[in-house]
Amino acid sequence: MKLNIRRTILVGLAFLSISSFWQLYDSLIPLILKNTFQVSDTISGGIMAIDNVLAVFMLPLFGSLSDRVHTRIGRRMPFILCGTAAAVIAMLFLPFADNIGSLALFVTALFVTLIAMGSYRSPAVSLMPDVTPKPLRSKANAIINLMGAVGGVISLILISALVPKEGKPDYFPIFLIVAAVMAFSVLLLLWKIRENPLREEREKIDAGLSESEGANGSSASTHRSTAGQEATEQAQTVPEKNALDPAVRRSLILILISVACWFMGYNAVTTAFSRYAQIYWGIQGGGFANCLLIATAAAILSYIPVGSIASRVGRKKTILGGIVLLASMFAIGATVKEYHVWINGLFALVGVAWAAINVNSYPMVVEMSKGSDIGKFTGFYYTFSMAAQIVTPILSGFLLEHVGYFILFPYAAFFVVIAFFTMLFVRHGDSRPLPKKSRLEAFDVDD
Repeated sequence: MKLNIRRTILVGLAFLSISSFWQLYDSLIPLILKNTFQVSDTISGGIMAIDNVLAVFMLPLFGSLSDRVHTRIGRRMPFILCGTAAAVIAMLFLPFADNIGSLALFVTALFVTLIAMGSYRSPAVSLMPDVTPKPLRSKANAIINLMGAVGGVISLILISALVPKEGKPDYFPIFLIVAAVMAFSVLLLLWKIRENPLREEREKIDAGLSESEGANGSSASTHRSTAGQEATEQAQTVPEKNALDPAVRRSLILILISVACWFMGYNAVTTAFSRYAQIYWGIQGGGFANCLLIATAAAILSYIPVGSIASRVGRKKTILGGIVLLASMFAIGATVKEYHVWINGLFALVGVAWAAINVNSYPMVVEMSKGSDIGKFTGFYYTFSMAAQIVTPILSGFLLEHVGYFILFPYAAFFVVIAFFTMLFVRHGDSRPLPKKSRLEAFDVDD
């Protein structure tokens, strides 16, 4: 069985569309709030947290709704198509409101855009497993993640190239190009991917695999490579109703606290960096995007070596190494008073550190599950990571406003250091992951 790479790239266009918008959102919305509408950093942080608050409710809701919908163009496509259309229209009012100085229009357009984006993220993510046989999903998810990275890179390049260094910037061309990229991606997806026939084909393949495995008396372990699936196999002999062992529960709590802490630090930097770079470091125009671009590229290039390291020393040690590197880079960043070229190297190492943490943390959480509880443990992981991303823009924004912009990197380093000590006492969930069957599977990252 061989993955249809061309088809998977086309399916990944939906995630490219989503990622291009969120990179634009994280980079430019804080600048508009600060420079045009003089919104305080605390309130700006609250506004930047709205998308995460909406996600808590909207992602499971629309994911469930798309499971029940059956149309001529599929289950997921109507949500992807309508959500993208609404988002593309609404987001163009954001730079227009910025240009005319209308805060009421800006907030209204932003809220509508966030609702539209939230309405199709889960259906878009669900499309890949809908049309991809189970044994090929790790490779397929790797391609989806790479397509998402391409979307983010597109927005960063546009920001770097089109935001002027002097005068009030007109962000409309950037929003228009990103909107065009989003619309073109989804229309190409709709044209090239026939969801219903592909889903039916996938269901037949999976049914055939199940019958074959049943006849041979074997499990599907020969096709499984993700940590969650490994946990399923390991837990088959454990009675499902048994409570979690106290020592395992302690490790689970500690790693979830660690997840919240490193997201508190990392997300504070990514959310506030555009303002910080312009106001504190004096980077003009869209130059701040170069730092984020380098961090993104470094993270992508690190997935393969990070996976190799984890297969040798274990996930926990790899995460701890990433935490030490991330905290060190944030601590060094705190000493920088103005931009220098070498700061790009610092951000490259931030990308490497985040890859080391991100690749290995979710698998450690689900390793503690009992197979049938994988969904619940996945929920634990995303609850703690999402909660951190709701709280940290507000808390860090308050400190930026009332203490000073110099506090951003010390704040981030502080929470990452806490994550080191909580992670240090995690005693369960570690493993040395099996080497990936192909280099492509190294990009199969849960984040």
